[in-house]
Amino acid sequence: MNGVIEGVYEPVQHHWFHCEQQVDCKDSWFPFSREDSPRLEEAHKHGETHGEEEMVVATEGRRFDVRLKERRRYAVYWEQPPSEVRRCSWFHKGEKDICYTPYPEHTSLVLEEAYMISVTLNDWTRKLEFPTGETVVLHSRKLMTQQQTVPSKYWIGLPSASEHSRPRTVKRGLEGISIEIPEGEPYQVDHLVFMVHGVGPACDIQLRGVVQCVNDFRDASLSLLSSHFKQSQDGGHMGRVEFLPVNWHRVLHGDATGVDEDIQRITLPSISRLRQFSNSTVLDLFFYNSPTYCQTIIDTVASEINRLHRIFLQRNPQFTGAVSLTGHSLGSLILFDLLTNQEIHNTDEKISSVSSPREATSINFESFEETLRNFGLGKFFQMLTKEQMDLESLALCSETDLKDLGIPLGPRKKIMCLLKRWREQESRTGTSHPVPGVPGVYSQVQEQPTLLSDAPSTSSVDYKYFDIGIGQVSIVYPQLAFQPQAFFALGSPIGMFLTVRGLKRIDPKYSFPTCRSFYNIFHPFDPVAFRMEPMVVSPGVDLPPMLIPHHKGRKRMHLELKDSLMRVSSDLLLSISTLRGVWQTLTTLPVDTLPPVARVGSTAALLPQESEGCRAQNGAVSPTEMKNISFGMLNGGRRFDYVLQEKPLESFNEYLFAIQSHLCYWDSEDTVLLLLREIYEGKGILL
Repeated sequence: MNGVIEGVYEPVQHHWFHCEQQVDCKDSWFPFSREDSPRLEEAHKHGETHGEEEMVVATEGRRFDVRLKERRRYAVYWEQPPSEVRRCSWFHKGEKDICYTPYPEHTSLVLEEAYMISVTLNDWTRKLEFPTGETVVLHSRKLMTQQQTVPSKYWIGLPSASEHSRPRTVKRGLEGISIEIPEGEPYQVDHLVFMVHGVGPACDIQLRGVVQCVNDFRDASLSLLSSHFKQSQDGGHMGRVEFLPVNWHRVLHGDATGVDEDIQRITLPSISRLRQFSNSTVLDLFFYNSPTYCQTIIDTVASEINRLHRIFLQRNPQFTGAVSLTGHSLGSLILFDLLTNQEIHNTDEKISSVSSPREATSINFESFEETLRNFGLGKFFQMLTKEQMDLESLALCSETDLKDLGIPLGPRKKIMCLLKRWREQESRTGTSHPVPGVPGVYSQVQEQPTLLSDAPSTSSVDYKYFDIGIGQVSIVYPQLAFQPQAFFALGSPIGMFLTVRGLKRIDPKYSFPTCRSFYNIFHPFDPVAFRMEPMVVSPGVDLPPMLIPHHKGRKRMHLELKDSLMRVSSDLLLSISTLRGVWQTLTTLPVDTLPPVARVGSTAALLPQESEGCRAQNGAVSPTEMKNISFGMLNGGRRFDYVLQEKPLESFNEYLFAIQSHLCYWDSEDTVLLLLREIYEGKGILL
């Protein structure tokens, strides 16, 4: 009978599952991968044999730890309630259920024992009643059912008892169960990417958090690696890319800052749901432009990235790959400002990690060199010491003096901010300090009432020197514990913020101090996204962004049809123009004199310029012209504006899909493939 010998019992094969609570508050059980489940089973048997010692098994790419004695699964990198883990062998499902649900382990043991007796004795009339009211009937090896016993006192007013005691299907083992068991992830990690979310606690149209969105992004990358890089994976030349979420919204709106409570006190009671949504999302933009809370956000992002990086290296000691950063919406602006203020450190120099926002408010001014480094001014130490300067003498200088020394505008503003914070720290002890620009004059600062909160989670920031470098808020920018390889901005408003800050053009020679590559990725209908290349290339050059290929190849069908129609219409206009010229030639009388020379400013003299202008407007730039266009050093001289292809349904009404377009990047396979292509291109692995 299908390879099964009658009367011979074969032990059931166990598989491990973990429970996750869904949006509808129902528990759903998901199987561990084909790699993790055998390791859990092996550790379980080892623990049963060698005593009661707790066994901890790293699963799911070492992002979760399973404690076998507790039967609990714990997240390693982010905060998440522990979930239940089961060693499963028996399952049940009702008529309206989609998936099978595993029985508790003690119930499975009872069922397995009854099954063994039935097989051995060939007795299939066995019923098992459980204290919870269920009755399981073993009809045969392949047919087993469960019935829910309903007491007769509950039958009053019910159509029939059968509706409340419909049998449920019972299965032994995974055989015959339609369930997808993941294959598992490659052990080798080639690259690490930190992903920073934008405004609000929700990241996509389903209102999911950053952890769930990054999980889907990671799953898409694993699928694309196995389909598009299959040859390299099979040859053992590549592993996978790890994506980890960075959550800063929770800290900003937590109890430490008290900002939610303060905002709630002044919020009007009308349209409460809309105001609640606005307070938790849109206000994040204003918080970031507030010097007080900007320091909290920057410190949280930097400290969280450094913390995750440290844990990752501890759990992956063989990792030798590079690290990249990805930011969505406001998260991209946060990373842009952070990367702009990084310093290049020597390999033997230890980069200190920011552990909490509070630590950034306490600065050690004892060492002149260390003080300059903390403010991103380390490269000016030799210049200032050559002028025999220390903190006291530097405080006597005005901004004009610093300008005469050849210090650029951005660093000058940083120095003025440094001196103000030094005076504030000195004033707490009643120490007199020099007044800038007035040599020999000292002032004793008296403590005055301030509108700024003295909460330990935020710091007083100078409002006067509001623009440093490229118009950023004057705060202390912490240093990352690594030098990123690339920075990917998704749906980014960086270009708009730089323009609002007063920056009209980015110097083509400018690049991030520690990051070599930059990519500005956006959806064509995204209302929050802005381009960056026009701020770098020469004025008057109008180039369309680079079109991101579809992950299945070629353009989308509706875009190809659109291009074909445009080519047909262009050819039609050209034919009409040619026929018109031929007709004019045939109908014009011959003239024996030479045509008049075109005067300067005449229509004939402008014809070539007009044709070049039309060609530029149509976006048709010749390869020769492309070679002469400088795209700056933000991406190593390469282009960095990349646009996604809209879906056919989206092209019918761009306004209708505007909001969705801003949230589409988390589940966009085209975006994932672009990241993978750029990451592995640096390793010499091509599609």
